[in-house]
Amino acid sequence: MHRLWSIVVVLLAIRMAIAGGALPDQRDDAIATFTKQYCLDCHAGSESENDVVLSGINLDVLKKSASQTRLLMHVLESCEMPPEDSQQPTPEERSQLLKLLEPVLHEAVARAPYQERTSIRRMNRFQYNNAVVDLFQLKCVVFTLPERAMRIHKNYFKPDTGKMPDTVTVGNRPLGKSQMIEPRLEGVAAFPRDLRAEHGYDNQGDHLSLSPLLMDEFLKVAQSITGSKDFNKKHVGIWNDFFVAPKEGADIQQVLEERLRPFLSIAFRRFVEQAVVDRYVRFTLSRLEHGQRFEEAMKSVASAIISSPRFLYLYEQRGEEDAGVKTVARGVDDFELASRLSFFLWGSLPDEQLLEVASRGALHQTEVLSEQIQRLLRDKKIKRFCDSFALQWLQLDRIISSVPNRDKFPSFYFSKYRASMHMMMEPLLLFETVLIEDLPITELIAPSFTYQSAFLQKAYGVLSEGTEKLTGGSGVTTLTFHRVPIMDLRMGGIITNAAVMTMTSGPERTQPVTRGAWVAGVVFNDPPEPPPADVPPLPAKPADGQEHLTVRDRLALHRDRADCRVCHEQIDPLGFALENYDAIGRWRDVYDNGLPIDATGRIFRHYDFSNVVEFKEALLANSERFSRALAGHL
Repeated sequence: MHRLWSIVVVLLAIRMAIAGGALPDQRDDAIATFTKQYCLDCHAGSESENDVVLSGINLDVLKKSASQTRLLMHVLESCEMPPEDSQQPTPEERSQLLKLLEPVLHEAVARAPYQERTSIRRMNRFQYNNAVVDLFQLKCVVFTLPERAMRIHKNYFKPDTGKMPDTVTVGNRPLGKSQMIEPRLEGVAAFPRDLRAEHGYDNQGDHLSLSPLLMDEFLKVAQSITGSKDFNKKHVGIWNDFFVAPKEGADIQQVLEERLRPFLSIAFRRFVEQAVVDRYVRFTLSRLEHGQRFEEAMKSVASAIISSPRFLYLYEQRGEEDAGVKTVARGVDDFELASRLSFFLWGSLPDEQLLEVASRGALHQTEVLSEQIQRLLRDKKIKRFCDSFALQWLQLDRIISSVPNRDKFPSFYFSKYRASMHMMMEPLLLFETVLIEDLPITELIAPSFTYQSAFLQKAYGVLSEGTEKLTGGSGVTTLTFHRVPIMDLRMGGIITNAAVMTMTSGPERTQPVTRGAWVAGVVFNDPPEPPPADVPPLPAKPADGQEHLTVRDRLALHRDRADCRVCHEQIDPLGFALENYDAIGRWRDVYDNGLPIDATGRIFRHYDFSNVVEFKEALLANSERFSRALAGHL
């Protein structure tokens, strides 16, 4: 079985050693034989389809182009190529070529010119908040973050135990104003939320630039942090060690050096040179000479440090010059590896222990790296990974804008609130459990359990039969969720939950195309191309004379265009597999007009299914595809 954190460990073994020497010549022969038999009819010469030329392809070519190698592996694994009406390789032939190409892809990535890699970006605001909290050991947040969807009540999150409790109490931040009230620094305003980039995440390097206007905002935020009336002994964990004035008669310059050196090392994520320490010591001394109290002078230098590009930017050293001609790649050093590790798992700075291991040059050693990964995974800061990754991966914040028709779906609304407050928590709690308990990642597709509130259990209705009736915690301020067993593959998991079903539907009806596109992008990491601009959406209600048609029939008429058909053939089966779930995730067997629901389809060109259970079974039979997709998202 594939475990989530086995994937993480592999992803973080960044200093991969590539074995020297050329690969055997017979591998070139295998590639040439395969492409000649299955590919060159469409991908040879100047008339190659989609400008993909595979004539003359060999190991040397592939090792120079990670993107081409990755594309070739993708279309083979997804069975997108060769086209369905062409001669097909056997599953064994596909598998053998994929195994051949995998080490080639690793070498191509390792050889990539340094300029092709993202080498510098600023922190996003989520990471900035975490970094400032950790640097000063704050006992509150800097500013409230709506993107942290879940608020913990009666702290249940204890990753060091390796076990999630059977009952948890949580709140929902984006959908409840009362959840936004928490200890924070008064007078500190958050800068604008970072938008999602093309892969759906807010930490993509090419989108995290720092304009002069935004730089000015960072300066103002830094000053407001240390200037807040809440920035005091009560809330700042390092107050006595950093801000309190030394005893009378102490050597001030020596005191400043002793305090600033470790502080700067953590802030800048590596041990700093003496010249850097001296610069900040002189800055602080100048403040003291101008009459500032020691505490205020230390606040000034702290503000300057968290305004520095060395703090704000995630960066790595430049590559070495190759004969004065070009910049070539070099491996990341241990301090850079420490930053990659901590910002990936904690969304923040490396701690002192991680930096100490890096300073000894030991972090890149496999055993030491694995030990540090496990330590970070057992720390409560791993909750930040759950807060940022799972929500964005599953695109769950889309449910905020879901507004099912109140007359048609009255159960979605209770009192003046919406069921989405409960819905969003279910897949997030599942993800946390798979993480903390180190369960197989197939539990994300077809879990043996789920977390439900009493409200959700009632909403699911027939799907929850056979489980104990849940009580309590169906309010707004706090939501109580219970761990319940799943006896039916129709329910649970990251796909078949009310949140996903609701956010991929319209106000009046389900939207199989939207659901299929979600599955393609989230589950398989293979999102479809945007539809042509001149294609109108399928109307919410049937046109006159179409009342007797199912959604599938109406969509078949709608997509009768050659430029639409290819994508729809790929994504529609994924969406119709979920058609038994209505627009708020309840199970149904027929449409409102009494027609039976047709949830049949085929995926991977080899697996026919007639319902969502068989669809999930096909996913489980091809769990390697989900593993690769999840690794890609990570």
